[in-house]
Amino acid sequence: MSLPVPVLPDGVDPAWLPPAAFRAVGTRHTLILGSGPLVETVHGEVTEACARFGGRVDRAPEPGTGTTYDLVLELTGGDGSEAFTHGRESGRTTVTASGPAGLLYGFFHVVRLGEDAFRGERPPEAHRPVLALRMLDHWDNVAVHPVMGQVERGYAGGSLFWAEGRARGDLDRVRAYGRLLAACGINAVAVNNVNVHETEAHLLTHRIGEVAALADVLRPYGIRTHLSVTFAAPVVLGGLPTADPLDEGVRAWWAEATRRVYEEIEDFGGYVVKADSEGRPGPFAYGRSHADGANLLAAALEPYGGTVHWRAFVYDHRQDWRDRTTDRARAAYDHFAPLDGEFAPNAVLQVKHGPLDFQVREPVSPLIGAMERTRLAVEVQATQEYTGQQRHVCWLGPMWSEVLRFRPDGRVPVGASAPGGLVAVSNVGDDPFWTGHPLAQANLYTFGRLAWRPDADPVDVLDEWIRLTFTPGASADPARLTAGLHAVLDGSWRTYEKYTAPLGVGFMVQPGHHYGPSVDGYEYSPWGTYHFADRDGVGVDRSAATGTGYAAQYAKPWAEVYESPATCPDELLLFFHHMAYDHVLHSGKTVIQHIYDTHFEGVAEVAEAREVWASLAGLVDPARHARVAERYEEQLRGAREWRDQINSYFFRKSGVPDAQGRRIH
Repeated sequence: MSLPVPVLPDGVDPAWLPPAAFRAVGTRHTLILGSGPLVETVHGEVTEACARFGGRVDRAPEPGTGTTYDLVLELTGGDGSEAFTHGRESGRTTVTASGPAGLLYGFFHVVRLGEDAFRGERPPEAHRPVLALRMLDHWDNVAVHPVMGQVERGYAGGSLFWAEGRARGDLDRVRAYGRLLAACGINAVAVNNVNVHETEAHLLTHRIGEVAALADVLRPYGIRTHLSVTFAAPVVLGGLPTADPLDEGVRAWWAEATRRVYEEIEDFGGYVVKADSEGRPGPFAYGRSHADGANLLAAALEPYGGTVHWRAFVYDHRQDWRDRTTDRARAAYDHFAPLDGEFAPNAVLQVKHGPLDFQVREPVSPLIGAMERTRLAVEVQATQEYTGQQRHVCWLGPMWSEVLRFRPDGRVPVGASAPGGLVAVSNVGDDPFWTGHPLAQANLYTFGRLAWRPDADPVDVLDEWIRLTFTPGASADPARLTAGLHAVLDGSWRTYEKYTAPLGVGFMVQPGHHYGPSVDGYEYSPWGTYHFADRDGVGVDRSAATGTGYAAQYAKPWAEVYESPATCPDELLLFFHHMAYDHVLHSGKTVIQHIYDTHFEGVAEVAEAREVWASLAGLVDPARHARVAERYEEQLRGAREWRDQINSYFFRKSGVPDAQGRRIH
């Protein structure tokens, strides 16, 4: 029996799966061969499209009729492969797959192609994901946290999964979310915050049924459910006196708790753990290593094929700002690189893409590529904690593409050397536009597509999102709309970088909520996020010769490139070096003039983008246009505030006037 397509509540934006996106399939005669739950999902999609647009769908060839099918979707086996083959010959488009998930992804591939899927001839082409795990971590709290709210670092309303202290009763929108994720290639979701508080801890035990209900509605779209757990669970939930990972009683407790999880969720993906980080409990309390801690949970999960994702975000958050030898950027490498080879095969070390904390510009973490005997997953952040909090347009595709194409050893790119997969902190909530800012949907879609194929051109991915979200025929002038969307999105990450923290130095945000500028907001705090600006210069000396030695954590050639200001890229100069204001960059400008110029340029670019968006009125759904226009007003206000605070701060520190004579207070 086919699975009906989920119905969105009134007023909820369909994102990149509006009904019109299925027109090409819905006007054709389709044959679906195979059986199983995911095949029924595909059948439901085709049935809905045909009912809307007048096509037909069969589950078996009509005997003796010589029926010619426009589209054949065929499951040829029952393995776990996500690959599919797509082609077109003699007027027939075909998708074949040996695994049910492959058929689902092949169907959405045809949807992305639209009418092009039914034109000309296409030799059979195999498609398979480069990364086996493509995962979203939701930092959603079951109970509203008094400081962090319902969704920690969330900017799109409340949680999709949880409301009023329990799982939502109506899960139709969660089903619709799973459908959106499948359409861009995401296959795993962690449903709760990595900072596991008291209420959320109980999801592991007597409230696992609520997690199972979420898993039930995500499963038809090929998505496995994961759960964030507290390392202290044996103490918090089991009443044990210890959570020591080498204690036999602790190991038995985790084994039994995990067995019960799999009784409720047979295809459960595994655990996500934040330990010994920002106050979270962990193995350090017992004199044990992070490999000991991760392997404890890996052993409990191993009989069921589950995985533990152990986050490498471990650092001293009680630093003395006067101590310039302690460097937060070093922490992940210092803690974990010596443990290479000690983690169990089903333990994945989840490493943030940069060494600090999802800044608008960071170098790729040296830990990525340094642990050849450990399964690493790379973690990025779709939720825009430090990139405008979904009040500013900041399409992150180019940033992620740079990370995934970076070659830590000079040979193999990150995207091909992350056996644990790619993970993003989700930017989704119960907002009618899913992501708060409608254009932030592009970040979620881009993440999924780059996780499937890390070497894809992000601009091509953005084109896909535009074609699906703003389907041909939905606009009076699709060419002008497409050009306008590219104009406001393509360079938006670099625009945001221009008017915020300069040359890779990072942070300079308001403490706590992290929105808006405060140049010295964290400068004298214990969090290790310093810029060390003084009257002579700015930046952190991370060289091996005179600084913290962080640059030496990289393999060649990068250790040599980053060690010297003469070879360090301009965009990372202040991350690696403390430089005089009159130092001349590779661009030919001095550091101080670069700061002034880029901040004026950034504001001008936001103002221009706002005008471009205004010109698209009438080509975009009115509600969507109004929401984006409203956000642009805030972005322009915020960009001006950043410009004025940054420029004034450095003018007062350096005493160097702007060479162009612009007004700086």
